[in-house]
Amino acid sequence: LSRRLFDRQPLVMGILNVTPDSFSDGGQFQSLEAALRQTDAMIQGGADIIDIGGESTRPGARRPSQQEELDRVLPILDGVQARFDVPISIDSSTPEVISAAASLEVAMINDVRALTLPGAVAAVGDFALVALMHMQGTPESMQVAPRYQDLFGEIDGFFSERIQALELGGINRERLILDPGFGFGKTPDQNFELIRGLSEFSVFDRPLMIGLSRKSSLRTVTDDILSASVAGALAAVAAGASLIRVHDVGATVGALAVWKAIYDERKERDGT
Repeated sequence: LSRRLFDRQPLVMGILNVTPDSFSDGGQFQSLEAALRQTDAMIQGGADIIDIGGESTRPGARRPSQQEELDRVLPILDGVQARFDVPISIDSSTPEVISAAASLEVAMINDVRALTLPGAVAAVGDFALVALMHMQGTPESMQVAPRYQDLFGEIDGFFSERIQALELGGINRERLILDPGFGFGKTPDQNFELIRGLSEFSVFDRPLMIGLSRKSSLRTVTDDILSASVAGALAAVAAGASLIRVHDVGATVGALAVWKAIYDERKERDGT
């Protein structure tokens, strides 16, 4: 199933935060009942994959213990798998959580730390896709004056190093998805520059994932965070993103449908 996910693009990943302190929806979906209702709503809205996360990675967030994260994630994962036939991603850096999720054959491991923690590469197993994200610093420190000598060059170097490390660890590059880390150790200007320059990452020939939904950089432009998030998603897809990670699934899917109808009709007319 995971290998077939990218047969059609772009994909929309619905965010299911089961944390008490996520920046946008902390505490809303920690109970199984609330998580299942939200999952159902996102599936009805057109989500292609559901991303379950038990750690808030907002700036300054405290990292939960291994047991806290397991206790948050596993009951929700079990419940969603039992009720819905939808690909599931686990948003985690913790090797024990990754291993438990991999044993349940989730479609994807989405790691903001790019499998850099000891034991994380081995925990992935042989099945799941892996999303590797770039982050300067840690969630505790990443937004304290982020600086780059060469924004794209440094992210390229990071991706090259991680791809090589994972291949040495037995994870074929065909399983990898790259996320340049919108909002993770970047200024608003740098975040927008990343979207404009997504084609820079085409050298890796891997799908690109973008998560800009409800991020603070968007609030520097407008207070209408829903419209900002949808507009950002469209811009990212137009620039080459294959997977968009969002809170507002229905609005994003609808906007993408209109965008694709216009774009596909133009391609047919132009014979391209």
